[in-house]
Amino acid sequence: MNKIVELQDLGNKDYKDTWDYQESLFKDIVDLKIKNRREQTKIETPNYFLFVEHPHVYTLGKSGDMSNLLVDENQLKEKNASFYKVNRGGDITYHGPGQIVGYPILDLDNFFTDIHKYLRLLEEMIILTLAEYGLKAERSQGETGVWLDVGTPFARKICAMGVRASRWVTMHGFALNVNANLGYFDNMIPCGIRGKAVTSLNVELGIPTVDESEVKEKLLKHFSNLFEAVVVNVKRQSITL
Repeated sequence: MNKIVELQDLGNKDYKDTWDYQESLFKDIVDLKIKNRREQTKIETPNYFLFVEHPHVYTLGKSGDMSNLLVDENQLKEKNASFYKVNRGGDITYHGPGQIVGYPILDLDNFFTDIHKYLRLLEEMIILTLAEYGLKAERSQGETGVWLDVGTPFARKICAMGVRASRWVTMHGFALNVNANLGYFDNMIPCGIRGKAVTSLNVELGIPTVDESEVKEKLLKHFSNLFEAVVVNVKRQSITL
């Protein structure tokens, strides 16, 4: 089993371009697994972890309700935002500047074949990272993602998640609000859940800006420990989409 994970920090990239790139990596892994099975070979499958920041964009998952987007096409243009229907789980979410988006593209045959466990470990990675900033983050029963003050009138979401998996290969992932413009969340019903607020790490800490590179380092540390993975960094400038 190959537990080496290739880290690629893509910087600020268009959502659709990054989605296409994910699909190409995803397809290569699936194709290799099919070939291994067909030809009875044992070529190791690669694993990837993409970090990216997107320009303002709203995405709707496979089971999402279009009515959860509260603005029309013209209003999206006014806000310099785009919109896509995507092939992940979950409802509607927002990506934008000040948000760390992570896309683990893993062959779970290299780790464990359990999607529920996969999602819980991604949540745990976020929870442990936020704990280093003095925040008690939690899961909310029946709602994928990471929250603060669960079970109170002040419950608020700080990290959204939505994944796709086929033949135990994953794509899509998580979006952690670090220095996010929370006003953009007013244009939708986040994850289709009414009556719950959204927050960002800098807001919770009461500071203008959090060092995003530091947050990424903490995320990767906990990812490596939870998945027993070896993360190998690939410099951003060597990657073209």
